[in-house]
Amino acid sequence: MQLTADQRAFVRQAIATGRMHGEEDAVREALALWEERERNRAEILAYVDRAEVSLARGEGRIITQTSMRELAEEVKQRGRARLAAAQATPR
Repeated sequence: MQLTADQRAFVRQAIATGRMHGEEDAVREALALWEERERNRAEILAYVDRAEVSLARGEGRIITQTSMRELAEEVKQRGRARLAAAQATPR
């Protein structure tokens, strides 16, 4: 595998500043970040698949300005209820 000149300089800088101990550390960290990104991507795609199935069953909401205001109000009410419950709970 060949790194670009910029990539080699980036790795050398990380080693020089103590951020990395060697090129192997840089490769391991890059792979770990790539794996994390791919797991996140797979999770997002799974959510999209579930949403599409839900919509196909007729679930969901039609998005309009009115429905967005209603949703915002529902969220505020739930938040206020949670806050009130938390404040009513003795510590």
